[in-house]
Amino acid sequence: MTTVSTLPPAALQASKAALDAAMAEGKVADGAKPPSSQAENGKESADDMEEGEIQEVDMESQAQGIRTVFSNPKDFNVKHPLYSAWTLWFDSPSTKGRNLPQTPMTAVPPTPVPQTPGAAAAAQGWMEDIKQVITFDSVEEFWGLYNNIVPPSQLPQRANYYLFKEGIIPAWEDEANKNGGKWSIQLPREKNRGNVDKWWLNTMLDAIGEQFDPHFEEPAPHSLVTGVIVSTRPQFYRISVWTRLAPGSDDTEKLRERTEVIGKHFKMKVLGFAEAQKLAGPLATEVEFISHKDSEKKGKGGKKIVI
Repeated sequence: MTTVSTLPPAALQASKAALDAAMAEGKVADGAKPPSSQAENGKESADDMEEGEIQEVDMESQAQGIRTVFSNPKDFNVKHPLYSAWTLWFDSPSTKGRNLPQTPMTAVPPTPVPQTPGAAAAAQGWMEDIKQVITFDSVEEFWGLYNNIVPPSQLPQRANYYLFKEGIIPAWEDEANKNGGKWSIQLPREKNRGNVDKWWLNTMLDAIGEQFDPHFEEPAPHSLVTGVIVSTRPQFYRISVWTRLAPGSDDTEKLRERTEVIGKHFKMKVLGFAEAQKLAGPLATEVEFISHKDSEKKGKGGKKIVI
């Protein structure tokens, strides 16, 4: 069976190079002989083979020395690049006025604040209390991060995790967000404490794996998704998926359809609900989309898309 990689060519090449380097490192560390000496052990070298003959590969020796985040969470040497780099941000009442996050992760220095257009405005006020945790650009680094942070079910009330593409500040004012909106769902805290960690993990995985927007390469050069957020409140959890564009009265039907695809994926693939399932109730909402501009109206109107 032939397996087709879904990684972009550059990422696939980098991943192969990392794997080859790990294999070579493992052979040297274990005192293995170079490939040219295989004939001495009864195996033919490439020069001794006839045309069309397939050289035998010792997979066991190649696998030696390869360390993934699953086998060694702290000292892995294989990385599978993501399509984009991502930054995790955090805030809670305990971080206000402090320089470093206290509960989600320790011993991880913050990266410099990205200076994107709109960052100066977004950095005012509440941005003074939000803290960067780390930026990562590989599957292994993501799992290394995830294995060392507090899950949402154990966060204090009024805490938030923000996972956004590198260079995008998790604020409406950022250039990447100002014309967009968000899909979100709100569910009662006590009834869903056992589910929120799974939902948040699924949301992050589909975001960094570019699974929300299947048309992000054509016709637009970017995915509509800029980031995802989980918020803990005294009585409920809220999970959101932010987009760089929001459908409006002057937009084509194609943008609305593309936006709705993200909402349906969020509801059915990430959260695991049926498309027709009704979720609204006390402290609960449906999976709803609203533009950031309408959100700023603070209850004074704004049209929502409900899945």
